[in-house]
Amino acid sequence: MNFILASSSPRRKELLKMIGINPVIVVPDIDENTLPGEKVEDFLKRVTIAKGEAIYNSSYFHDPVISSDTIVLCENRVIGKPSSRDEAYEFMKLLSNNKHEVLTGVAIRYEGQVYYDYARTGVTFSEISEEELLYYLEHEEYMDKAGAYAIQGKASVYIQEINGCFFNVMGFPLNLFYGMLKKIGIVLYK
Repeated sequence: MNFILASSSPRRKELLKMIGINPVIVVPDIDENTLPGEKVEDFLKRVTIAKGEAIYNSSYFHDPVISSDTIVLCENRVIGKPSSRDEAYEFMKLLSNNKHEVLTGVAIRYEGQVYYDYARTGVTFSEISEEELLYYLEHEEYMDKAGAYAIQGKASVYIQEINGCFFNVMGFPLNLFYGMLKKIGIVLYK
């Protein structure tokens, strides 16, 4: 059995390898814009499932196709991947001395069925000074990261508290995923 990962995220691949899965990577091409009036949880589910559907073909029927999407929610605002340095600055200013939530949807398409769930983790940042923020933007790769930060990167020094799954904030909630596999009947460790 091969695991197919519908993602270009090196972190998701790294996390799956950590638990003994070396996935085949197939990068989906989908529209990730929100629909008018769409609730956050509905958006997350739609995009997560769409990523797997975009790369699915019949040769994967007996191979689990894994798709995922992560969003950051702060003050009822979705903070996606920044499109510019200025937007990353704005995101980090909003997160500074503030609480936010990281939501990651996980979908598994396997033998004609789609299984979906999501994890929610609360994160509190300490205050980030202007000098620290400018240094961060100069020395960190923030462009491909929801919320403009990676928990395992330089922003880790600003993380005051985490309430929930650490790996969710990294981009893939391993415990949730493992529980989903067990419910489906896929055994990793025999």
